[in-house]
Amino acid sequence: MQKYLIIILSVLLFSCKRDDYSLNTNLQPVSKLTAPLDNKYIKLQPTTSATVSFEWDQARAEDGSLVVYEVAFDKADGDFSSPVAKYSSDGGGVQNRLTLSHKDLNSIAGKAGIASLATGKLKWTVLASKGYNIQKAAESKTIEVERPNGFAEIPTDVYLTGEATEAGADLSKALKLKSTAPGVYEIYTSLKNGKYHFTNRNTGTPSTYSVMGTAVKEGGESEQTTGTKVYRLRLDFNNAAATVTEITSIGLWFAPLNKFLFEISYAGNSTWSIKSQLITFKQESWGRDERYKFRIAVKDSDGNAGDEWIGSSNADNSRPTSATPLSFWELKPISNNDQWNYCYKFAAEADTKNCDINVYFTADKNYTHEVIVK
Repeated sequence: MQKYLIIILSVLLFSCKRDDYSLNTNLQPVSKLTAPLDNKYIKLQPTTSATVSFEWDQARAEDGSLVVYEVAFDKADGDFSSPVAKYSSDGGGVQNRLTLSHKDLNSIAGKAGIASLATGKLKWTVLASKGYNIQKAAESKTIEVERPNGFAEIPTDVYLTGEATEAGADLSKALKLKSTAPGVYEIYTSLKNGKYHFTNRNTGTPSTYSVMGTAVKEGGESEQTTGTKVYRLRLDFNNAAATVTEITSIGLWFAPLNKFLFEISYAGNSTWSIKSQLITFKQESWGRDERYKFRIAVKDSDGNAGDEWIGSSNADNSRPTSATPLSFWELKPISNNDQWNYCYKFAAEADTKNCDINVYFTADKNYTHEVIVK
């Protein structure tokens, strides 16, 4: 048995020492691109789950082994010597198909110089590779895309910085906006006279954005010129839209009296606060009534005044206790501004007591409020 093992090892050793062995990297490139049809028109909708499938005939390796694919995209007049984007095919590069989202195609179109709301063409082809041998497909095709009015690259985070802001121009102290929907960010904050802008991070050399009227623009500076005011700044990168809303006051609406008891002052850091405010429930025949909610008085960018009502997610509530979940105090927009519905209730111990009330529109948690009985 030992004799046979020595013979086998000798054969293996001899085989490994052969210097005439070489890896066969020969392959025939992709001969035909099959989908989408040449010059296919695609209206991009990057906020949806829509996709486009790019397909082609298989390339053939001479030794029958695995071929890896990349799809290259270039400008309409490009030659793929420096493509604007390359993507490995589905299945980690082994399938002869690539599925791309409209969001990805919007990004590619932006890199190819196609502007927002514009229509332009992208050229594509397939690169098949076997080892170090890379072969471009025998043909290329084009697609025609119409971009939406938005950013090709939507930032993961958005910050506010500049001399006009509460944190000043130190980038490391920039104020983070809250993500309220995919591609949509907002912040409740004050601005004083001076310049400000937005960034996609608070370190290094970030991308910058500015608000120009009702639009979000890449680069540039915005400027506050009307003195210190409190705003809700909302940026929608999907549509390159900006909404600047002045917050003129927040009032506590006391349902039993059908009126506002008091206004709550802005205290900075996206927080409104009132200290040691006497709370007295209203005596009714059936007991004492303690229902309340909030109204935000606003002005749009044209100076038109309006109201926004903020209350509970529930049409009716019980008095909170120490066991009540924190979600009870969360602030929800409500369209029904009648006297009674979607009100909170003060805790029983708040009756005839001085209370601190804090309203939080901060980015680090769900919008909420608290009542502290003194």
